[in-house]
Amino acid sequence: MIVGRVEEQKQLGRMWKSSDAEFLALYGRRRVGKTYLVREFFKPKGVFFEAVGQKNAPLRQQLKNFSASLHETFSPDLLLREPRTWREAFGMLTALIRQKLNGKRVLVFLDELPWLGGRRSGLIQALDYEWNKHWSQMPNVKLIVCGSAASWMLNKLVHAKGGLYNRLTGRVHLRPFSLPEAQTFLRSRGIRLKPQQVLELYMVLGGIPFYLRYADRGKSVPQIIDELCFRADAPLRDEFEQLFASLFEHADVHEALIREISRKREGITRQELLAKTGMNSGGSLKRRLDELEASSFIERYVPYGKTRKDYYIKTVDEYSFFYLYWIEPIRAKRPTGRGSHYWEDCSRSPSYLAWRGYAFEAVCAKHVDAIIRGLGLETVASTASGWRSAAKGRMRGAQVDLLIDRTDGAMTLCEMRFSNAPYRMDRSAARELAERMDAFEKATGTRKQLLWALVTPHGLRPGIWADDIIAQTVTLKDIFA
Repeated sequence: MIVGRVEEQKQLGRMWKSSDAEFLALYGRRRVGKTYLVREFFKPKGVFFEAVGQKNAPLRQQLKNFSASLHETFSPDLLLREPRTWREAFGMLTALIRQKLNGKRVLVFLDELPWLGGRRSGLIQALDYEWNKHWSQMPNVKLIVCGSAASWMLNKLVHAKGGLYNRLTGRVHLRPFSLPEAQTFLRSRGIRLKPQQVLELYMVLGGIPFYLRYADRGKSVPQIIDELCFRADAPLRDEFEQLFASLFEHADVHEALIREISRKREGITRQELLAKTGMNSGGSLKRRLDELEASSFIERYVPYGKTRKDYYIKTVDEYSFFYLYWIEPIRAKRPTGRGSHYWEDCSRSPSYLAWRGYAFEAVCAKHVDAIIRGLGLETVASTASGWRSAAKGRMRGAQVDLLIDRTDGAMTLCEMRFSNAPYRMDRSAARELAERMDAFEKATGTRKQLLWALVTPHGLRPGIWADDIIAQTVTLKDIFA
């Protein structure tokens, strides 16, 4: 069963039914479910040919594996010779499609293409030749190339300037599950968690299906997190290094960037990042940031009132932030506290409260459309962004987590506050929001009506301060709707 992926399934369905040859690139973060999506969607539909790259394998082994896949799919009763080059391998595939299928549709799936195409392998040149010479003229051929190594997929295919330039007929950037999709996925595995519990797990693991599948039935969320992240043999205890090494050719550079970006949860500017990392090339930094963004680790955003060159970068991968904040500091130690209850003990610390606030903001940033829907602003919302103002003289710096500019003469300023119960707005919090609204109005000179909205799991407790400052509230119920 495929959970979620509604738009992606529509695109794959259109591709399969198309009367033309199709060439689609599928990419995204490791463990996000790319291979599963293709296999589950296409295998029941017809002829399915799959060749999988083997990491660090020599060319001869890759070609041997490819030949074995040809044999399994097209010629189980007849052994095939092993090709010596990718040109020869793709030529054999073309010949078998013509001989065996008689125009019947076939899905050609080249999985982990970056591993198939090692240095000087000739794979890209051979793929370019076969597509241009043969496959693009064969309406029954539907080609999907897939890979987790974002830099390779972007440079060689999506933004290619060489042989495969402008050859793609489609592309899919597969992103992590949303909160409702994560809940549906867990339920499909017999794990029934309430929205609050799904949120707590999501703030640690994000919407990565491979991580979520580790969750055991009958366990509480703190127990699940302890077992996945803090035991000596926990499956996600060492995932961070493996993750970057498998995705990026220069993994140490990408690791250094994500560490620096994670230090400033509100975001860091390009200039600050260049200074902090010592990188001397803006072009090189942009390329690395493109790769991190394509892998769903970071997000670049332009604050309200700024130009495109004044963008900020922030971490949006929940697991990476959780690893750097909680797992890495204790990896060299054995968790103390009460044995397997380490995370439950952490949840009573001031550090936990700070992390929880940041993590909740990051989750909300991924669900802006749901927040807009919860506010009933679908027809009037024009843009959504954040806003920041640096401290000047006696004026303190200020920021707005989410600002929804509207076409009806108003702006909605959204504040994210995590709480385990209906949020209680006190005098201090109300004054802080009033001061931030005033700072925004003075800094931007806007003449629009300004309204505060609160995004909090369980809603707002009625009270004089809440009634005075908060116009609308969005809850978990709205986000999960």
